[in-house]
Amino acid sequence: MPRIEGEFDITRAVQPNLDLGGSLQAMHVRFDKRFRGPLEATSVVQMMGFMTATEGSGAYVAIERIAGTLDGREGSFVVHHSGRMDRGERELRVSVVPDSGTEGLIGLRGEMTIEIVEGGHRYTFEYSLPS
Repeated sequence: MPRIEGEFDITRAVQPNLDLGGSLQAMHVRFDKRFRGPLEATSVVQMMGFMTATEGSGAYVAIERIAGTLDGREGSFVVHHSGRMDRGERELRVSVVPDSGTEGLIGLRGEMTIEIVEGGHRYTFEYSLPS
């Protein structure tokens, strides 16, 4: 399974909060990204998150459409983010939505990891594509 690494830039636009009932609010944020490296692409992310009253505990979900070229194959695909924090312990899963690939990325499967290192954003993407 190929594994690629690169960097991305991100722009954040906070949207109006979402009502969860019982006086709870979820934050809603749109992110625009620009990927560099073997994945040359742009993306739009719609994220919904919730933080508890306990510092460092919360969760978020997001859907992200990525469009561009992956190792020279052009198309788009969608990934699903699922993250949670338990008193500072973080878990994050970013997975390709099955059958979301278009054009040269039809049949794409994979998992992406995201790291923030010294203020910069990096990705690692392990994926498979039909021949």
